[in-house]
This record gives sequence, C-alpha cells and structure tokens, in this order.
Amino acid sequence: MIKVDISKTRDFVEWDEVKALEPEVKKALEMLEHGTGEGNDYIGWMDLASRTLETTLISDIRETAAVLRKECDVVVVAGIGGSYLGARAVIEAFGNSFVQLVNDGRNPQILFAGHNISEDYLFELTQYLKGRRFGVINISKSGTTTETALAFRLLKKQCEEERGKETARRVIVAITDARRGAARTCADKEGYRSFVIPDNVGGRYSVLTPVGLLPIAVAGYDIEQLVRGAAEMEKMTSGAVAFEDNLSAVYAAARNALYRKGKKIEILVNFQPKLHYFSEWWKQLYGESEGKDGKGIYPSSVDFSTDLHSMGQWIQQGERTIFETVISIDKVRHSVLVPQDDENLDGLNFLAGRHVDEVNKMAELGTQLAHVDGGVPNIRITVPELTEYWLGQLIYFFEKACGISGYLLGVNPFNQPGVEAYKKNMFALLDKPGYEEESKNIKARLNKQA
Repeated sequence: MIKVDISKTRDFVEWDEVKALEPEVKKALEMLEHGTGEGNDYIGWMDLASRTLETTLISDIRETAAVLRKECDVVVVAGIGGSYLGARAVIEAFGNSFVQLVNDGRNPQILFAGHNISEDYLFELTQYLKGRRFGVINISKSGTTTETALAFRLLKKQCEEERGKETARRVIVAITDARRGAARTCADKEGYRSFVIPDNVGGRYSVLTPVGLLPIAVAGYDIEQLVRGAAEMEKMTSGAVAFEDNLSAVYAAARNALYRKGKKIEILVNFQPKLHYFSEWWKQLYGESEGKDGKGIYPSSVDFSTDLHSMGQWIQQGERTIFETVISIDKVRHSVLVPQDDENLDGLNFLAGRHVDEVNKMAELGTQLAHVDGGVPNIRITVPELTEYWLGQLIYFFEKACGISGYLLGVNPFNQPGVEAYKKNMFALLDKPGYEEESKNIKARLNKQA
C-alpha cells in the first residue's frame, strides 16, 4: 500500500504538534464530507471514483476511445490547466521515455495543444499534422478559454479540410458542459461525440472525469484500474478512519504544522523522471487551491538526481524556508545491471553486478540524510510501483489532502479568483468587445508609464 512517513520532520515539528491539529483536520473532513465548507459546490470529486464504478461511464469512454484509436494515428488533446495536466501526468508516467507520446504501432501518438499562445508552437503542430490521420479531444467547459479555443479553431479547420467533414465528426470529441457554452453549442451543431464535465468538479480535480479518462484510454491505459485505485483511497481517507491511519490527514497536518513554523515552500521531489508531469499536475492542484488571501504554501518541484546538479546547492544551504515531499517508487519495471569493466577508468566497478535502481535508491537515501542534516524537513510518500491502480490511489490521496489542507489554512480550496486578473488585462489590450472601458483605462495607464 502507499505509505506516508513524516518521521524526518521530527527535528522541526514534533509528532505532538502534528497530532495537535487533529481537531482541525476532523473539522475539515466533516466540511468536505457534509458539504458545509466554503466552495462546497465543487466537491463532486470526493466520491467521484466510487460513483463512476457504478455507472457505464468507463465502458462509454472505452467505446469512444476505440473509435479514435482505430481512425487516428495522432490525437491532439486541446486543453489548459486541469483540462490537460492530469491526462498528461498519467500518460507520461506509463509511457516509454524514448517513444513518449509517439505512435508505437499499437497506440496513437498523443499531443497537447491549447495550453499556450505560442505562434511557433501552433505553426509547428499544424505543420506536423499535415497528411497525418489525426483527431482532436477538445476539453473546455465554456469553449471560450482563449488558449484552448484558439488552438481548437485551427485544429477543427485543418481536420475538416484534410480529413473531410464526415470523418471530422467521428474523430473530434468534445468534453464540456452539459447544457451551455460555446463548446457545447459547437458539439451539438456539428454532431460530435461528447462527454460532460460535472458541474461540481473543478478543473484541477477533474483527472478522474472524462477530462482525464478519455485521453488516458486513447493512449492505451487501463482507466478502470485507475478509478479503482482512487475509489480504494476514498475509503482509506474517510472521516471514519483514525487520524494516525488516514494518509491524507497526516500529510495535510504535517505540511501545515511545518508552514506554521515558517516552512513556506514545499518541494515535490521524484527520483523517477516519468513523474515530471505528475509534479506539474500537483503544482496546479496545490497552488490554485491554497494560494489566496495572502496565504499558502508555495508548491515547487524537482526531478532528482538530475536537479541535484542545479538546485541541490540551494536546497542544501539556501534560505531555510523549505521542506521536501519525496515520492519514492518501490519497484521499477525493468532490470539493468551495471557491467564489469576491466579498465575501470570511471571507478565504477564497485557497482558491477548491481541494479541501477539500487544506485538510485541510495542516491535518494543519501539526499534525504544530507537535506535533513542541512535543515530541510522531509516527508516521504512510498508507492509500490507505477501502475494505473497505484497512481489512481496517489491522485486521490493528494486531492483529499489538498481539500483538508486548504481548510486548515483558512481558505476556500475550490475557487481561483486570482486567475481572472491576467485575462481581463489581456482582453482589454486586445480590444475584445465588452472591454471598452477597461481597454481605455489600461492604455492610459501604459501611456502614463511610458
């Protein structure tokens, strides 16, 4: 099972200090489970996995995925933030590092768009797609998010022109609101297959909805096991479970105890590069949930041992406002032994006959000891192996802990009011209809500064 070890935080916060937060954690769990806290209209993710297993959703998604897998060599997922990070995190966790996101003869190549506004990126993408059998999964609740809507406009036009309107109807899928919005209107008008983003699930909690499940299924991975893992973690982190045995509760309490002692930055660490995009998903989950009202633990991430050669110095001896949470994978998929070399010019014969993962595990342990000695508290999360079931558990573990942690901080963990600020400025600068007054004001401000 997944384990959470906070023993290497004891030099900084005692267990009694973590345990002292139990009443606050219990209150947070009650707010989550009874829907009495702020943002309670966005807690549909709480029992989403167990409810999904009681419906036909998984089989419906597999049916649509089969069409895309049959008719496409490339599938472009158009989405931003929670509308693409969860899917990418899972797909890259399971993919081969050297044919990552590439058609391997069995599964379509999965590409991503709509998560930036780079003209070069979109040019290169559309050029790459020329002459290829491609489809699109358009993920947007409103259909008007600038980055995604712009990419989808280009992809829809190219797909229709190159593959024909009839084929485009089969290979473009919409994941959007049930009733309203530009994406829903477009899907209904064009006759696209569509799936619904539940009203009560926010984007960063949506990986176990069709938002994440369809791209993951198209990539060839077992979405049922992913959901089953999450459903099992639902039970393991319920309010009925004792505080000491509730993984999400202990993690949330430990990180908040550290925060109250001045540890303002959490660095998510992995020693498995396949988890790079999992860290990106985690950063959005925690950054968007907690960073408000002048509060919040700043979420950062590193890939070790790679980043020990760039960020290791700062982590070891920089400002002591940080703590680390390490995701450790017990069992790797493959076996590689260090060979013997008669000349031994690199001095590595002492490792001959050992598995490379043993070296990696000792790098992990050695780093933990060094960083704790250097004043960095360390939380260790151990995962048996990288499979759909265990990754499903890890996803839900972090989601539940995030909800608890947000309430411990005293913020609404399910809104993101600050995200709109840049959009208003951008729309004003682009003279979007309806933003005339804002456009006038911001241009006057810029002229004054010039």
